[in-house]
Amino acid sequence: CVNCHESEAKTEGKSELIPTIKFRHCCLLRNQRCITAYLYDRLLRIRALRWEYGSVLPTTIRFHMCAEELEWFNQYKKSLATYMRSLGGEEGLDITQDMKPPKSLYIEVRCLKDHGEFEIDDGTVILLKKNSQHFLPRWKCEQLIRQGVLEHVIS
Repeated sequence: CVNCHESEAKTEGKSELIPTIKFRHCCLLRNQRCITAYLYDRLLRIRALRWEYGSVLPTTIRFHMCAEELEWFNQYKKSLATYMRSLGGEEGLDITQDMKPPKSLYIEVRCLKDHGEFEIDDGTVILLKKNSQHFLPRWKCEQLIRQGVLEHVIS
């Protein structure tokens, strides 16, 4: 504590050190505020990644995160999933879908990599193979678009 160091300096007759002690203490407090602001900003960015990429982060992004950040992301992901399950009845409600209002309910998409079988609401199973194009419900595709499996074909 800065007052402890001040009183020690006064009792030992080194009152010329008091401004230095106060300056050092102010510097430490400033550095603490800067680090806290940086960590909070990083936390907000990690939270935004869940909304942008879904529950699975790309390897390139995970590579730049420390273990504590990955743990926080996983806890946030679990909390969000629990909240979404509590909404909208039996199946829950995925609030990460439809981040922007859709212009149409169906979109044309191109598959960027082999993904395997994909089932839509009417029970139709579609095989998502690299470079194949499909006309699918927007809400079923958004997560795969964010994950880089599909891309929206704009004609």
